[in-house]
Amino acid sequence: MSQQLTNPATDSNSANSATCALNRQTAYGGRAANPQFRPGLDAAMSSMARVLVARMLESIGNPAVQFVLWDGSAIPPRSTPRQARILIHDRGTLLRLLANPALKFGELYASGHIEVQGDLAQLLEVVYRALPRNDGSRGKRTRLGALLEARRNSLQQARDNIHHHYDFGNDFYKLWLDRRMIYTCAYFPTPTMGLEDAQAAKMQHICRKLRLQPGDKVIEAGCGWGALALHMARHCGVSVQAYNISREQMAFARERARREGLETQVEFIEDDYRNARGKFDAFVSVGMLEHVGPERYLELGRVIDRVLAGHGRGLIHSIGRDYPRSLDAWTERHIFPAACPPSLSQMMNIFEPCGFSVLDVENLRLHYAKTLEHWLQRFEAAAAEVEQMFDATVVRTWRLYLAGSLAAFRAGNMQLFQVLFARSRDNRIPWTRDAP
Repeated sequence: MSQQLTNPATDSNSANSATCALNRQTAYGGRAANPQFRPGLDAAMSSMARVLVARMLESIGNPAVQFVLWDGSAIPPRSTPRQARILIHDRGTLLRLLANPALKFGELYASGHIEVQGDLAQLLEVVYRALPRNDGSRGKRTRLGALLEARRNSLQQARDNIHHHYDFGNDFYKLWLDRRMIYTCAYFPTPTMGLEDAQAAKMQHICRKLRLQPGDKVIEAGCGWGALALHMARHCGVSVQAYNISREQMAFARERARREGLETQVEFIEDDYRNARGKFDAFVSVGMLEHVGPERYLELGRVIDRVLAGHGRGLIHSIGRDYPRSLDAWTERHIFPAACPPSLSQMMNIFEPCGFSVLDVENLRLHYAKTLEHWLQRFEAAAAEVEQMFDATVVRTWRLYLAGSLAAFRAGNMQLFQVLFARSRDNRIPWTRDAP
């Protein structure tokens, strides 16, 4: 439920009055919190709670989801077929949820105040499919909003944002990623392919699109744990400069390069891609654009223009949207600070001002859904170990994040774009998609 949900308390004066009445009765519900508790008042408050939940469900398109309150009442009634049930144990939890559903559902689920009976990913997919689609007004920004976005992806802030997520610990990610530690969408030539093979297929898919040749110089912006850089060096005979600002990832990548004898071909640089220098035959970025911020796409385009040779070509692989929209409040606060999956129209601000031509666009949305199915299954198998490393709140937080991402790709709320580009005057491009 970590999408943009409305606040039902603002839908009408009666709903607002009901919320205020609930809030006055108790902050966290129950007789102990209110020594002047009366059965009649309790019944009235429960009735108001049911009205507010019904209004919230209506505001998000009446998904086939059932809420069960602390007194056993169900909204909608039990006779209605439902995909899953959300259990609310006290009034305080309900009040916090109603005040800000987009943020508080995730926080209350992670803390254990909200329980879900049924498949979490299926529940979230049902909610996402019911949400209203673009009405033409979403994604608009004020001047102040644009200024704040520009500041939050400065060189120092970008480093802090990346550390928040990717320096969670290599041992944590090893529990549920593939053996190469690839934390981006895999490519499944067949849906039954395993995760390890699908990640290898993704890397080869990228190499083929870039038409890498022995001796080429490649720059990679945001290289994760180094799998793609090492793959390109080993299988294509290229040299790679790979940039990343995650200390933990860089240590892992350098050790792997040393162990595999690729230190002379791959240079892992712990620095921001904006500081890159030199000339390269190919530029590639997989899973980094989401962290750049649309307000800095022109800057990214200029960096690519500066480092890419005249005959150079590039590929950007990014989670995206069908239309411009901010990341939901819970994910931005607790998972990916300052992240923003772009629309294709926003991505064009990288290419158009710098004279790049888009050669090919591929949407791998369902491939990411399949990738997340594997990750979520692996995460659940390792949940007990994760709890030992951290606590139950971390387990629920990451379960919600993975399940919510899976649901978003299944429902079409998220896309996965691979955009291939080259300089506009370069005619040395493949004649067809099948060309090597």
